[in-house]
Amino acid sequence: MNTHEPPSPKALPPEIQARQQWMYTLAHADIADLLPFAAKLKAASHQFIRPPEIGMVLVRGRMGATGAPFNLGEMTVTRCVVRNDENCVGYSYIAGRDKTHAELAALADAHLQGARHRSWVRQIVESLDALRQSRQAEAARRLAGTRVDFFTLLRGENDAG
Repeated sequence: MNTHEPPSPKALPPEIQARQQWMYTLAHADIADLLPFAAKLKAASHQFIRPPEIGMVLVRGRMGATGAPFNLGEMTVTRCVVRNDENCVGYSYIAGRDKTHAELAALADAHLQGARHRSWVRQIVESLDALRQSRQAEAARRLAGTRVDFFTLLRGENDAG
């Protein structure tokens, strides 16, 4: 799977596909891009079901995506679960050791499930997704400048014989 694109769900209800998309966007956002929303996300009362905590997960792989699974190694993740004043439960799992990122992503997930869903999508998800896409386009543009095209010269056969 390409790590720069969200997973493509198959035959899932649209609301689950939408949630997968925003959770992907929140998990892959830079913390610096989430911080401007911190005050607004924390403004509504909420409680921690699981406060941000750092742990390890086992990463598994397959050779050629079809072989037998094997244990690749472990990676650090930070998770958080919150319940907001609308009784919506928000989850987050963030690669790395960033408790603030995990808390803000869980709060955003909870708000995105609430009555003001569309407003939160416009304010947070669409802006974070636009930032991510513009950064990817810039990285692709910079990378294109380093591209090298290789070609092979064919040696002519010597017919004189």
